[in-house]
Amino acid sequence: MPIRNFVVLFLAVSALQAQGRVRATEHDKAIFEALSAGLSEAPDTAMGPMMIRVGRAFLGTPYVAQTLEAGPDERLVVNLRGLDCTTYVENVLVLSRLAKEGKLNWGHYLNGLEQVRYRDGKLDGYPSRLHYFTEWIRDNEAKGLVRNITEQIYGVTFRKQINFMGTHRSLYPMLASDANFTAIKKTESGLSEKPICVLPQQEVAAREALLQDGDIIALATDIDGLDVTHTGIALRLEDGRIHLLHASTVGKVVISEEPLADYLKGIKRNTGIIVVRPQPAE
Repeated sequence: MPIRNFVVLFLAVSALQAQGRVRATEHDKAIFEALSAGLSEAPDTAMGPMMIRVGRAFLGTPYVAQTLEAGPDERLVVNLRGLDCTTYVENVLVLSRLAKEGKLNWGHYLNGLEQVRYRDGKLDGYPSRLHYFTEWIRDNEAKGLVRNITEQIYGVTFRKQINFMGTHRSLYPMLASDANFTAIKKTESGLSEKPICVLPQQEVAAREALLQDGDIIALATDIDGLDVTHTGIALRLEDGRIHLLHASTVGKVVISEEPLADYLKGIKRNTGIIVVRPQPAE
């Protein structure tokens, strides 16, 4: 990394920590160091297999809902002790890229989390967080971190009104703020104008040969106002089928017993999947 870029990164991370905008425990740091030690010894490998290596390292980690709702002020939350489906995917993506780049240190990790979790990579209050996963995909695709391949694998494009947070304000304590609420409503309005591409559930089995280890899988839904209900990582097992490596509401990070195509049939109101391929670090 050029000296100038390193200084910018150092100052950005230092500012976050000095302002108390990072929420992490010593336990989280210890988990990060243990993961880093194992990953630093990994042979150079492609991004997909690296995602699987990192994803498997979290197997058994407890599922904890709403891990980012950490108080009245938006902070960069680090919680490696318990993961929800989105923070699991975020951490696997960040750690995989850092392992590939040989940059497994705490400062780069914090910077990476901020980069993937917030619009344009900048924490600027609650509304700057990428709350809807379709926006998470678009924003991180613009950053060059992932690529949405759903259309390439014969997904179907449509538009949908995205307004779940705005129409369920009481479920989100941070939306008690009128400023936050207004900002989220503006974001939802913009998202509702953008197309969504989904591989229909009934087509997943026929197209799974097009999926690769490490692809990020988002489960689309027909719930009013909502785009995605769950996320995970594609993993091809010995049976030759794609399974889902994910932070499951059954209580921990697991690999689905059923192939993805069959697993989806048991998810209420699932309409199919959005497939996003992590991109190699430059």
